[in-house]
Amino acid sequence: MKKTDFHYDLPPELIAQAPLPERSASRMLVVPPGDAPFDDRHVRDLPQLLRKGDLLVFNDTRVIPARLFGQKETGGRVEILIERLLPGNEARAQIGASKSPKPGGRIALDGGGSAEVLGRDGEFYHLRFDVPAALESWLQQVGRLPLPPYIQREPGADDDERYQTVFAKELGAVAAPTAGLHFDDALLEALRGIGVEFGHVTLHVGAGTFQPVRVEDLREHRMHSEWLNVGAELVAQARKARANGGRVIAVGTTVLRALESAMKDGELRPFAGETRIFIFPGYRIRSIDALVTNFHLPESTLLMLVSAFAGRSRIFAAYEHAVRERYRFFSYGDAMLLFPEARA
Repeated sequence: MKKTDFHYDLPPELIAQAPLPERSASRMLVVPPGDAPFDDRHVRDLPQLLRKGDLLVFNDTRVIPARLFGQKETGGRVEILIERLLPGNEARAQIGASKSPKPGGRIALDGGGSAEVLGRDGEFYHLRFDVPAALESWLQQVGRLPLPPYIQREPGADDDERYQTVFAKELGAVAAPTAGLHFDDALLEALRGIGVEFGHVTLHVGAGTFQPVRVEDLREHRMHSEWLNVGAELVAQARKARANGGRVIAVGTTVLRALESAMKDGELRPFAGETRIFIFPGYRIRSIDALVTNFHLPESTLLMLVSAFAGRSRIFAAYEHAVRERYRFFSYGDAMLLFPEARA
């Protein structure tokens, strides 16, 4: 398949620039399999759409305040986006500067301390930070939240809370698992009240999630690497749910990528490590029975992933409906509830 097979036109005003006042007030387009009509609902309607014994799987990653600013020894300004924390106050990062810094160069940080460039691998730099605390703790004090590039404003105080899920726990992501942003405590309690079970995986979303596909032939695309953990407890929950007639429902494409990365010999197994899994039409998804997800960018790997799950023609019909009905798109936008493509 080709990258351009996944292009669609989106009016810029439909790109959500801020969250709604209430998380679960977002609209949700229900996309059943086959030719069944679309259903315009809200996320708070999920208790009417799910049933006792279903398992909702969330990504419990927590977003790092990963955006920093500084100045090179030559005086040029620098923006740093940390992509991954490494041992020894080191990090893998992207650097924005008028001229790329060289290994051995130092960057004086606006928040105090400095960073030394140890090396470079493609678009990512290896940095060592000389700061007055452990890097993870120091970032909590001086780092800025890295809102996605299509949000055309600086982060505000509200984003510190709203760009994290209510179940965020494991620090390490540079972008939120945005489908999870729709869930608040009241909705979780309502779902628990009807007998829906909850499980968690961890996948630390990297900066590569915003990188465009640069090749036309999808077979030539190389995915960025992300770290994940699918634990034994979650595997047991998923097996129990399906054995009892329940459905495994991923909340977000990051959960789906984590679960598919943990599949071995047709079964879900515990797994912790790196994944570069690239899911596009032709790939058979086996780990889930439904997916809650936001609307994704044109020609993005995530649009390709949901097309593999629900069918490309079905997804594009749903997106046309969403544009026509003025749904809100991307990270702070509305949601979809997708079911798998009907198969012969």
